[in-house]
Amino acid sequence: MEEIKKTKIAAVADIHVKEGDKGKWLEYFKEISSQASILVIAGDLTDTGDEMEAQVLADELKACTIPVVAVLGNHDFEKGRHKLIRQILSKTGVHILDGEAIIIDDVGFAGVKGFGGGFDKHMLSFFGEGAMKAFVQEAVDEALHLDRALSRLDAEKRDIKKIAVLHYSPIKDTVIGEPEPIYPFLGCSRLAEPLNRHKVLAAFHGHAHIGSLEGKTSDGIAVYNVAIPILQKAGLTVPFYIFEA
Repeated sequence: MEEIKKTKIAAVADIHVKEGDKGKWLEYFKEISSQASILVIAGDLTDTGDEMEAQVLADELKACTIPVVAVLGNHDFEKGRHKLIRQILSKTGVHILDGEAIIIDDVGFAGVKGFGGGFDKHMLSFFGEGAMKAFVQEAVDEALHLDRALSRLDAEKRDIKKIAVLHYSPIKDTVIGEPEPIYPFLGCSRLAEPLNRHKVLAAFHGHAHIGSLEGKTSDGIAVYNVAIPILQKAGLTVPFYIFEA
């Protein structure tokens, strides 16, 4: 029986590239290229959301010889230049997903930034002031964007292996370790609903720097927090996580 070839995905988040990082990431991306077929970066590509930081990252990624799939994180929105950051990185061939989907090597990727809102029975609800309702609506909208992206993958190819890429966490398990009072700002269970509904193979996120590496949704979907500090804490000398799809 012919062995099914698996696709090796290297996943990382929260690389926070700074303007002074020229040359810092070249060997890192070369190493990833030697070990994986696809690189996923789950948000916070830049440190302060500056276009010069994005240009540094674009230059560093020239050392990466495999396809790159990414989403933006909250740091990338800091200066309101997220569209420019996306434009700079897209010109170098990076697939920045914001409610979109792409298929690479027979693996489908759907990505959104995500948002906060809390988890499980402690999720914030539509009640009270307009500002609170707007906060909740942002998470709802992000979950809907993710659901539509996954639906497009299902429509394009039945039973395709699907990977979800987010910045905010879809489950509580992978933020455990962070102070509980800030859980609502680290992710939202609404983001897990599309993962369960579309039976994704795995989901990657970042944002929770002192959270936990692994967890599962209520339906058993694997979720990985691949923020660099988490990977370093797990003992990975070169901090990226390899997942076989």
